Amino acid sequence: MTEHPPVIVHPPTPSGGRRVTVRGQIVGLAHGRGDVAEFLRRAGVAGQAEDIALDDPGLVEWRGGSLDDWPIPPA
Repeated sequence: MTEHPPVIVHPPTPSGGRRVTVRGQIVGLAHGRGDVAEFLRRAGVAGQAEDIALDDPGLVEWRGGSLDDWPIPPA
């Protein structure tokens, strides 16, 4: 059985946000990297938001796009 990282950032929703789960619990809908880092800080997964390595595959699994994929929601 393959173990997943503790944080999963799910594919973009039609609104442009991406659901974030920490250890299987939904922690919020992120609209950018800063939101993901803040959710991780609040969940106690990492320290200061600006110091979190969002590109660490042992920490974060990005589904349906990379950490650079943040679609603009429709107007």
